[in-house]
Amino acid sequence: MRAFLFENRRWLATGVLLTFGSSFGQTWFISLFAGGIRDAHDLSDGQWGGLYTIATLSSAALLLSRGGLADTMPLSRLVTLVSALFALACLGMALGQSVWILGLSVFLLRFCGQGMFTHMGITAMGRWFVATRGKAVSIANLGHPLGEVALPLGVVLLIGWIGWRATWGVTAIVILVVLLPLLLWLLGRERAPTGQAHVTGSPGLGARHWRRAEVVRHWLFWALIPMILTPGFIGTVVFFHQAHVAEVKGWSLISMAPAYPAFAGTTVVMSLVAGWAADRFGPERLLPVLLIPMGLAMFLIGPATTPVMWVLALGIVGISQGLSGALWGAFLPAAYGTDNLGAVRATVTAVMVVSTAIGPGITGVLIDRGVSFPQQGAAMGLWCLALSVAMVPVLLRYRRELRAG
Repeated sequence: MRAFLFENRRWLATGVLLTFGSSFGQTWFISLFAGGIRDAHDLSDGQWGGLYTIATLSSAALLLSRGGLADTMPLSRLVTLVSALFALACLGMALGQSVWILGLSVFLLRFCGQGMFTHMGITAMGRWFVATRGKAVSIANLGHPLGEVALPLGVVLLIGWIGWRATWGVTAIVILVVLLPLLLWLLGRERAPTGQAHVTGSPGLGARHWRRAEVVRHWLFWALIPMILTPGFIGTVVFFHQAHVAEVKGWSLISMAPAYPAFAGTTVVMSLVAGWAADRFGPERLLPVLLIPMGLAMFLIGPATTPVMWVLALGIVGISQGLSGALWGAFLPAAYGTDNLGAVRATVTAVMVVSTAIGPGITGVLIDRGVSFPQQGAAMGLWCLALSVAMVPVLLRYRRELRAG
């Protein structure tokens, strides 16, 4: 492992830096500014949530149509373009006085951050690595929990010192002056997949490279849609509704705060374990086990009587999140090849983004109708376990087709 990290440090650092940079467009980061945004634009919780959902769904649609740029445009040029848009979005948050500018800025934050930065990083890992793809993807995904651990406290302190608008201005400067130059330096050398004399790509099922139109017509894509949607849906709503959970349970948010490092810690560990397992046994072997920890965690939330159980539940959710990141990063190129990986992965990422957009809305409506989130947890747990069982025949059929190809 040490030799792998040293020999590929430049390429792995690129992946980690891209996923870390995606933090500035993630829900947890933007939510740190929610109070100031609502006050400045005179928005209710429902209006802010509605605007956020529309912006996120719109970003998913744009990602679907433009994610294929990762196949046709040099990564250094694409990184420059997306970083410029990212910084522009931050400036829109800092300077915009109208709700329209706010909506456009959130849309670009979601497209550039949660969408393209993550998409570029994981797509590059899938294309650059073959035999060690799972390991590379799991390491690149470490940027996500790294951001979740390193940034919140500093951002909150900065908001208290210079205000929320100025903090967005600082974020724009960080993207242009720190993040972009580092990425361009790392991308200053070209990379060919290990073990390949020519950059011809690694084929998937049927020993060929699938186009997006072929992928969406194939049975496997539709069989996997529920698995693609579920981790993002549940992973978003457990954090989005933590204030509601605190109110229902009579807990303080401070007592629930250790859930963040617990979640990040298990995500990191399981991402590395899953990357090794994907390379050793095949990424498809993770399909039936992916949602089992998440399902068990959701069963814990309902009967939880102390914040310790909440922290435990979020730590277990992190197991599934770590597995998910490694699974899709390694599985998609293995199943569909690498020549059109950007377009294929953009489709899957767009589905994931949709799940993060609709999750808070659906669960929020249920809460308004008297079904608390802890009560919803049992239904989510049953869904996860049922879906895990349903993945067994999917796994068996996929492996038959893989052998036949």
